[in-house]
Amino acid sequence: MDIIQSNLSIAMIRGNLMNIPQFDLPDDVSMRWYEEGDAGLWVEIQSQAEQRLTISNDLYIKEFGTDPSLLEHRQCFLLNKDGRGIGTGTAWFNHNYNGAYYGRIHWVAIIPEMQGKGLSKALLTIVCNRLHSLGHARAYLTTSTERVAAIRLYHQFGFVPEIRNARDRAIWAELEEKLQRDFRV
Repeated sequence: MDIIQSNLSIAMIRGNLMNIPQFDLPDDVSMRWYEEGDAGLWVEIQSQAEQRLTISNDLYIKEFGTDPSLLEHRQCFLLNKDGRGIGTGTAWFNHNYNGAYYGRIHWVAIIPEMQGKGLSKALLTIVCNRLHSLGHARAYLTTSTERVAAIRLYHQFGFVPEIRNARDRAIWAELEEKLQRDFRV
């Protein structure tokens, strides 16, 4: 089966959070950080954007817990001119990723009708900048081989493949060939 259609889990790392590419939101889009009760907004946005996974309040709690004081500084929402949620991304963390403290780009999503308008670039700028401002020195993310546009975006932002074993090496070699892109550091 084709590597992209296989939808295999992959990880990417950015060794530092300096010199983040800077992209601005369009004038008709605003952003805000998490407010009490935004779990429902996150579920709504992710449900529209996600094609494979079942999105639910239980998933939200599993991924982010229930401490609003963490979320209010880490979870971003993009809103259209009418105040409707159109995107989300979280500047999350992991205290023990590969034995070290890492920031994590977590659950980035733009609703389908707003995709392809550069919003992901602006959202990733916001989330990476927030990780840096919160004191994270480096970051990682997980995605899947099916998410070609996301992989290209993350690579544009300086994220490189995390190669932990022969499986990872083979996946990334095939992705390089399919996407005609050199993902090496």
